[in-house]
Amino acid sequence: MLATGPLATVQDGGRPGWAGIGVTRSGAADRASAALAGRLVGNDPDAAVLEVTAGGLRVRAGRTLLVALTGAPAQPRVDGRPAPWNSPFPLAAGAELALGTPAAGLRSYLAVRGGIDVPPVLGSRSTDTLSGLGPAPLRAGDLLPIGGPGEDQPVVDVAPVPPPGPDPVLRVLPGPRRDWLAPSAWRALTTAEWTVGTASDRVGLRLAGPFLDRARDDELPSEGLVPGALQVPPDGAPVLFLADHPVTGGYPVLAVVATTDLPAAAQLRPGDPLRFRPVR
Repeated sequence: MLATGPLATVQDGGRPGWAGIGVTRSGAADRASAALAGRLVGNDPDAAVLEVTAGGLRVRAGRTLLVALTGAPAQPRVDGRPAPWNSPFPLAAGAELALGTPAAGLRSYLAVRGGIDVPPVLGSRSTDTLSGLGPAPLRAGDLLPIGGPGEDQPVVDVAPVPPPGPDPVLRVLPGPRRDWLAPSAWRALTTAEWTVGTASDRVGLRLAGPFLDRARDDELPSEGLVPGALQVPPDGAPVLFLADHPVTGGYPVLAVVATTDLPAAAQLRPGDPLRFRPVR
């Protein structure tokens, strides 16, 4: 590992099933892009990848590897020459792979055939930035072990996946505590344009837009949370929870983003606009 950019972590499908002891699932923020990267190199579904936030990654191969890059396109280069995106390609021993800054989107994924073979914690190799479980965020000088290849062979030359689009519209269902917010809050959520705030991270997106009024001022006991929950704290600015969300929260959840739209939410970066559309 020569450079990590703002943040690079090891991620896989996460560690489901541990919410009862306070451990969230975590895993890749853009699960669709991470899974695609693994399929392109013929990895097992549970193999770990690198999640790179805002580009800047530089790695050197210790031996010849088969790799693939997906997610936010980040101008990849191998020893200074352009490299493919959404397509498997060989990385020769000693070659340097470098990512630039994505022109659109936030998170890119690097899969290596055999997977990133760091020790699992509670059945997952994912870095949970909220709890600190799993491997620490990567640093320059880290040496990453690679696992043995699985039985499947890569069968796709290139995946025709479009880059993250501008002005995404995320579909939402009513949340379990919609009645704790004023009727005007639902209208504002689903008609106004929102902006991703600078304090956003893998835990969640902090959104700027209209103030969402409460219908009740009493305290709500802590309740379970899921990825995609839109929680409204007392300041009226909603938080859209992502992969490293807390297991419980004490503020009302006005809405929940459709699971299939969470990869698009994970690619939003500070300053990006977005809208919400209600679905039945």
